Amino acid sequence: MKKVDAIEKKIYTLAELLKVVATWKNLNKTIAFTNGCFDILHEGHIFSLAQAAKEADYLIVGINSDNSIKKLKGANRPVNNEHSRSLLIANLVMVDAVIIFEEDTPQHLITSILPDVLVKGGDYTIEQIVGANEVIANGGRVVINAIVQGYSTTNTIEKIKNL
Repeated sequence: MKKVDAIEKKIYTLAELLKVVATWKNLNKTIAFTNGCFDILHEGHIFSLAQAAKEADYLIVGINSDNSIKKLKGANRPVNNEHSRSLLIANLVMVDAVIIFEEDTPQHLITSILPDVLVKGGDYTIEQIVGANEVIANGGRVVINAIVQGYSTTNTIEKIKNL
């Protein structure tokens, strides 16, 4: 049985992650990147992450910081703090690395990592996806996964409020 600290070792600073990414690239391994808030983890998140993991040898997940989520979703969010959210995502077998980002978008992360595959879920066009141009210009590709209907953190929060 693995110790809990093994899970925390999957959570990196940018400087640490860039060293790991360099090692993976030197081994000719492919890297996928996706991101999200992952405030209340649900089946839709799991499906999306599993699909993203199929795209490359390694999957890096960027997680919005608490401050970033407050700007995007409002003062009452996130429900779970960034440490809890990053631990949950790091605990998933399909995830190889987790990084928390403070910015409103993961643009800086994506341009620093330059993954082979940038994966986003939802009704986006490639032109709307942050970092897509840089990934494509570097020889990578962008994958848009379908959203699993019926799962939403916002809807879950509303259900809980109405109990």
